[in-house]
Order: sequence, then C-alpha cells, then structure tokens
Amino acid sequence: MTRDTTPTGGNRPRARRRGTDRPRSGTAVRRTLRREVPGTVGVLADTHDFDAMRGYRTFAFDDHPAYLRHVDDLLGALSGDHLHTTVVLFDPEEYAAYCADEGIDPDTPLSRSRYTAVAAARGGAVPYTGQPLDTLLPQLVDHAVREATWEYAATLLASIGTCADCGQDIGKAAFDRASHLLVRLLEAAGPGTHHLVCSVAAPEEKILATLTADGDTTSARLDALACTEFVTVLAVAVALGRPGGVVLRTRTPDAPDRLHGWTVHESRFVPLTEAEVFSAYCTDATDGGPVPPEPGADYRAGFDIPTDPPDTHH
Repeated sequence: MTRDTTPTGGNRPRARRRGTDRPRSGTAVRRTLRREVPGTVGVLADTHDFDAMRGYRTFAFDDHPAYLRHVDDLLGALSGDHLHTTVVLFDPEEYAAYCADEGIDPDTPLSRSRYTAVAAARGGAVPYTGQPLDTLLPQLVDHAVREATWEYAATLLASIGTCADCGQDIGKAAFDRASHLLVRLLEAAGPGTHHLVCSVAAPEEKILATLTADGDTTSARLDALACTEFVTVLAVAVALGRPGGVVLRTRTPDAPDRLHGWTVHESRFVPLTEAEVFSAYCTDATDGGPVPPEPGADYRAGFDIPTDPPDTHH
C-alpha cells in the first residue's frame, strides 16, 4: 500500500518526467540536432567568378543562370526546414589563395565548404530571410564593397605612424577628430532622418561610406558598424589632407528632402554653396556625367558646424 501525500487525499496527476517527449531513436535525435545547426551557403554572384570555378573538375555546374536557380531552391528548402542560413560571396581568387596557404586540394567540395565557413567568419555573410536572389546578391556585393573600403581606409590610417613632435598616433588622432566632426554635424542637423555620404580621394582610389541616423533634437541613433566605417573613411581625409566631402539628406514628415554639403579642409567642414550642393547631387560619382535633379528635393547650402579647433600637431 502506498501512502497518500496529497492535501485532499485524492489522486494527484503524475508529473511528466523532464525530457520524456524528446526523440528516442538515433535517426530522430540527429534530425532534431540538424534543426539547431546553422548553415552557410557560398554563392558565385557573377559570370566571371562562375567561369573561374568551372576549371575545377568537381565543380558540377556549367550554366550560371541555372546555378543561381539551384542556389535559390536550396535556400528556400533550408528556410522551409526552419534552419538559420547565411549567405556569403564566394571569391575564386581568394579561394585559390586560401587553399594554397592551407595546403589543401582546391578541387574538392570539402575545401570549398571550408573556405565558405572561413569567409563567413570574417564577417561577410548576410542572413537569408526569404529574400529573392535579385535582392540578396546586391546586398552581398554592397556588404563586400563596404568591408573592402573599411579595410583599405583602416590600413591607410594604421600606416601613417606617429607624430614626430608629440609621438601621438596620427591615424588614431584623425579617427577621434572625424568622430568629433560627425557628432557635431548630427547635432547641428537637428531632428529628422539623416542619410550621409562621405567621399574621399584616397591615394589609390576614391572611397565612399554611407551612414543613416534617426535623430531628434538631442541625439541620433546610429548603427555602430556603419558609424565606424563612415568615421574611418572621413579620417583618411583628415589625416592625409586628401580631397573629401560630405553630403547630407534630411527627411522630415510632410516636407521635401533637404540636401546640404561640405568639403573637408584642414580637419573641419567647410560649407558648400547651394550651387555646389546642386552640382554634387546632380553628378554621377562613377563617370562624372550629369544626373537629373530630383523632383521635390530642396538643394541648400551647407550650414556652419561649430567644432572644437583641430589639433595643430598633425
């Protein structure tokens, strides 16, 4: 006979043992674990990269549009299985160098998967959320361009060295100054959604960085990574005295977009005139050709941005 320990003397339902609803067979356990393993898919975004991979015997595709359709189907299947998947650009040149450095055969699926995991770990992956490839691929390319721009700008700053007079790291000082300039610009810009573009004629190529800030009268919400990229590019103009400029688009409810611009000169922002702002927005940054003005946009001169005086050591 068992002793009843319930307060009422009745029968108490037996508590379900923890874990009794878990899969028992090996196959079911592996299937359950598979749902918790994230996946990464490397994609060859353009025909040039695709053709480079066709030289490998184990690469099974010979038609780029068909390959992209298969990639799209694969991503859809992974999403349908509720698996978290990220996508990264597959760079054939970087892949060949990776295999040479690691001493592995590049003509195997295992090597390709190893490289894909390494490329994603470097920070170049984009989460797949069901977006079509014609949306996903530009996201990947933009991400890769931003990453390469930041690395180039950061390398330039790191290579400058220290000030001969005070021993201060010039690149770091320029980064701090650029951060100060950005904060003061956003404070002066006031409320609204602000989209900024910084362009700098760096020693080897023109580099660009963009930043979006949702601001009110006292602060602005910024994406930390995008802010770092923007400040790093701006710091190149500050540190090296390279030609640079910043344009600002501000959106507020029930009003036309306001467009302003500045040049970067001697570690400060110099306002552009209204005509210069118009010219900056109506010139193609790639080929220098004319771009039609935007209907409803309000092209304005840059406004004064109060800043602390720059450090004259550098």
